[in-house]
Amino acid sequence: MTDSKPHSPFGLEHHGLRNLGSVHWNLNQAALTEHAIRKGEGCLSAEGPLVVKTGQHTGRSANDKFVVRDEHTENEIWWGKVNVPYEPARFEALFARMVEYLEGKELFIQDCFAGADPDRRLPVRIINELAWHSAFARNMFIAGSDEEQATHEPRFTVINAPGFTADPAVDGTNSPTFIVVNFSRKLVIIGGTSYAGETKKSIFSIMNYLLPRQGVLSMHASANIGHDGSTAVFFGLSGTGKTTLSADASRTLIGDDEHGWSENGIFNFEGGCYAKVINLSEEQEPEIYKTTRTFGTILENVVLNESTRSIDLNDGSLTENTRASYPITQVPNATLAGRGGQPKNIVFLTCDAFGVLPPVARLSPAQAMYHFINGYTAKVAGTEKGVTEPVPTFSPCFGGPFLPLHPRQYAELLGDKIEKHDVKVWFINTGWTGGAYGVGKRMAINHTRTIVNAALDGKLDSVETVTDPIFGLEVPTECPGVPSDVLNPRSTWADADAYDAQAKKLAGLFQDNFTKYADDVPEDVKLAGPLAA
Repeated sequence: MTDSKPHSPFGLEHHGLRNLGSVHWNLNQAALTEHAIRKGEGCLSAEGPLVVKTGQHTGRSANDKFVVRDEHTENEIWWGKVNVPYEPARFEALFARMVEYLEGKELFIQDCFAGADPDRRLPVRIINELAWHSAFARNMFIAGSDEEQATHEPRFTVINAPGFTADPAVDGTNSPTFIVVNFSRKLVIIGGTSYAGETKKSIFSIMNYLLPRQGVLSMHASANIGHDGSTAVFFGLSGTGKTTLSADASRTLIGDDEHGWSENGIFNFEGGCYAKVINLSEEQEPEIYKTTRTFGTILENVVLNESTRSIDLNDGSLTENTRASYPITQVPNATLAGRGGQPKNIVFLTCDAFGVLPPVARLSPAQAMYHFINGYTAKVAGTEKGVTEPVPTFSPCFGGPFLPLHPRQYAELLGDKIEKHDVKVWFINTGWTGGAYGVGKRMAINHTRTIVNAALDGKLDSVETVTDPIFGLEVPTECPGVPSDVLNPRSTWADADAYDAQAKKLAGLFQDNFTKYADDVPEDVKLAGPLAA
């Protein structure tokens, strides 16, 4: 029985790889699981998924990511903290040592695609040192047919070798870990980390570089389709409910994290999902929970009982960022086409731990661009001594770490498409009400679901609104199934003066953050922020 499927004549020598050990092409999950267990990379759980540990890196290493700066990228990339420049000569030297390290090594290759729209899909090749990383890639990207794999010629390649590390003194990196994107060489090299999300987000960054220049908006967002065929897009940072609210059993899921918006409509970049599973509830999130009991799923850093081989989703002793990678075919209400039409609604999700934003507001196109660029949410203060208040987080376009281009370029595309397709935009707060974190309480999930469904079903279109005097948001005065006092955040606070002070504080943070973009946006967008601070 052969261990590899037929593969492209575009061989590994085109990437400079030579004198390799066994090379496995396009293996399925069963074969890759066998290899992962053989190599001691993970264990098969009693429930069916492969359980792996990622070592010291249980999340992305944002400070270890670089972009090669050369004559092609010099004037295109949004250089700064997100896109740290890296010298071409240093890249070549680091890559040469990586090639030498890989000599004699066993490798696993997946030839696949990013982008479900056939007019926009990107052929990619993922080369892995670890078998479970190859299984992850097979889950997360779109596998081609046997015929497509037999003629596959990648336009971008990721080489991921966790066992190879950089020398900061020689390579100019911040640590032995590195993620270096070379747009001119169409190559990403990753070393020193076993966190598989680096591969996923590297391809996302590449799509964020290529598509906007084709007039296609790339989005860190989930998307689904209603019973009437209308498409909705959900933007939101981690912890805001993007995956939970889009995985609605009454709607058809397109995807949970990365999408494009082209002339053909909305399309998923991926062939799978990568969901947080810490404290996952079967009652609240049955679709996602079921995937943690299915073969083909990969569970990262989920604690496994060594004697029973059963998983414990409530144990965060390894990390709170426990993850499940699974093919979208495991989601019963997902469209396997990975596409939807032009959206009728866009939802911006924020988890406001300051407790002052309304649970729902309607945004004008200018306001949509403003809040898209700001990308606000708040993280709950931890247990660190002296930290007693919520921590505001601003991530441009709700995906700042993955934007090679200036946020203005994505915002302009968003504004143009909202206007062209007459899209309604909603600002939904899934955070606190009745007071800030520590005083108030989290928005009831049933209220949030009711509000979202009412907005998507058109039940809020003709409802009377009032203008929030501080944030300038148009707030509906009623929503079927939700108490009217919940819709007015000020009325939920016991002390109205305390609410006003907290709201003005957050409004000031909005204004301060936006100053870095103010010179790059139209006047109406600049004026679309809070009215008072």
